[in-house]
Amino acid sequence: MNYDYKFGNTFYNYYNPLGIQSKEYQIMAPEQSQAEQPGLEYIMNPRPIFDNPNYKGSGKLKDKVAIITGGDSGLGRAAAIAYAKEGAKVVIPYYNEHIDAKETKEYIEQLGGECLLLSGDITEKEFCKKIVMETLNHFGKINILVNNAGVQYQQDSLENICDEQFDRTMKVNIYGMFYLTKEVLPYLKSGDSIINLTSVTTFYGDPQLIDYVTTKGAIVGFTRALARNLALKNIRVNAIAPGFFWTPLQPACWVKEKIPSLGADAAMARGAMPYELAPTYVFLASDDSSYVTGQVLHNNGGQIMG
Repeated sequence: MNYDYKFGNTFYNYYNPLGIQSKEYQIMAPEQSQAEQPGLEYIMNPRPIFDNPNYKGSGKLKDKVAIITGGDSGLGRAAAIAYAKEGAKVVIPYYNEHIDAKETKEYIEQLGGECLLLSGDITEKEFCKKIVMETLNHFGKINILVNNAGVQYQQDSLENICDEQFDRTMKVNIYGMFYLTKEVLPYLKSGDSIINLTSVTTFYGDPQLIDYVTTKGAIVGFTRALARNLALKNIRVNAIAPGFFWTPLQPACWVKEKIPSLGADAAMARGAMPYELAPTYVFLASDDSSYVTGQVLHNNGGQIMG
């Protein structure tokens, strides 16, 4: 398959409906929605930009093997492609987004990389065991674990969060991370890395994402505690807290009317494309961050500072 993605953000001029500082700002998407979580990238308008053609790998992850949950699309796809450019072999566990996963695998292979796809539900322990066993069978080792997969649902109040939604959010965002990390850990060695995805919403408390924010706060605690636990083994554990990035999670979560305003409250008055986060994933996986553990790196356009 031939890919021709225009590089550079495609913005729509749009007046800020929230009235933030009464200024104009730029958005990356018009109103749209999707019916199911965690969303499909191939039907988004516009398509997210996941690869920076000016990014040239330099072998920072040569011969390493990385597991990236949810690497079929969104931020996980950008990480997977950057890792492949840096010489890593990539394993992508994903839920049921088969078209997105196939596109990601083909793109990585066009770069000369190797990619293994595994479809299943990370909330199931047996699938997490399968991920580890299949990775070892195919590539013989594991060096990097990126706990990237997640779901989020918009609700106006705590009373509107049903037990089923709360349970699903907790299980995908926390249980899945716990199960897979536990299965991977015996195979990690000195110099290896775990990267967890939290969110900027943890640090300002989004009132419409109460259960999601709860899980993302738990991820911060998990990251810090596990980092101390593994520090003397020289296995680093860090987290990334993205702001608004144009990924399938957005139209699958928010009512369509909110899409144009997402990212407006950042100091840079815009959201971002996935490729803009990819170097952070590389930094935390490589020896460039050899003295970094237990940290949360904020990529949010200035939405949260300090």
